Amino acid sequence: MDNHIESLLVHWLKHKDKCQWVLATIIETQGSAYRKAGAMMLINDLGQYVGLVSGGCLESDVMRHAIECLATGENTRITYDMQDDSDISWQLGIGCGGMVKILLQPINETNNFLSLKQVYQQLSAGYPASYCINYSTKQPNNYLCDGDITCQENQLQFELKPRIRIAVFGAGADAIPVVKMARSLSWHVTVVDPRPSYARASLFKEASVIIKEPFNTLVDSPALEKVDVAIIMTHNLTLDAQALRLVQQLNCQYSGLLGPKHRTEKLMKIAGINASEIRVPLFNPIGFDIGGELPESIALSMLSQAHAFMYGKIDVNVAGNVVNMSEYKSAI
Repeated sequence: MDNHIESLLVHWLKHKDKCQWVLATIIETQGSAYRKAGAMMLINDLGQYVGLVSGGCLESDVMRHAIECLATGENTRITYDMQDDSDISWQLGIGCGGMVKILLQPINETNNFLSLKQVYQQLSAGYPASYCINYSTKQPNNYLCDGDITCQENQLQFELKPRIRIAVFGAGADAIPVVKMARSLSWHVTVVDPRPSYARASLFKEASVIIKEPFNTLVDSPALEKVDVAIIMTHNLTLDAQALRLVQQLNCQYSGLLGPKHRTEKLMKIAGINASEIRVPLFNPIGFDIGGELPESIALSMLSQAHAFMYGKIDVNVAGNVVNMSEYKSAI
């Protein structure tokens, strides 16, 4: 299981009536900390947990406090201060050198299950959830800040983002590591390829959705409605051109195309698209120069670039243009 909040909630919903649960949320950090404010984990009274609030060093002690939290039925705050050599953090062997404050909250019907059902519904539909955590009272009272409902003073508001959704256009052998890596990043993966012998479910077990329909029929496909990242890699000029035309009609934030620039120029002529008509930023050549030529290295190169873009680490002006990634030493 990955550590994205949506995955944690899927697990919790499946098992919520089999045991008692506690939500642990990082509410504040200072200095160096493995995870930041808003990170969550879920703990049950069987001594099991999903998610992480550290690199694995705090979880056992957090679980101990979680059992106490279940006994009181109240909000419980705990602090690990790696800056203080008298703190228990030193006994746990933690060497991050920072401070972490964690809020523990029992999850039950009395507190509307901390509104986690509503959070899951929002995230699974592809929408962000503005989640308000009330830590100022003994009794948990968390809710979604939506519409007329706003977060009050002495309460924390976290923007929980849905999984990044990626569509991989092309299901050849080199797409297999792309799908596997994207899924390991907690991304929702859609594989699209109309060719009969491609996109076999047995080869793309990590894909959430497999589409085997012609690209030109998918403009209004619900499966592509919330796609954030599109990678085009059919290795076929005609199909790549169709995929490029389709991607420019979706609400993607990032698109990348496999192959050198001269191929892209030819492909755009086939697609009937001018560079000035590019609406979704098109990274070509796609990927960072990280070395290596194996399909796994190329997959890592491409997904690293898409990941960096989605998290605001690539600062380029892409409005209405094909992005020339030569300054980033593209690997492809």
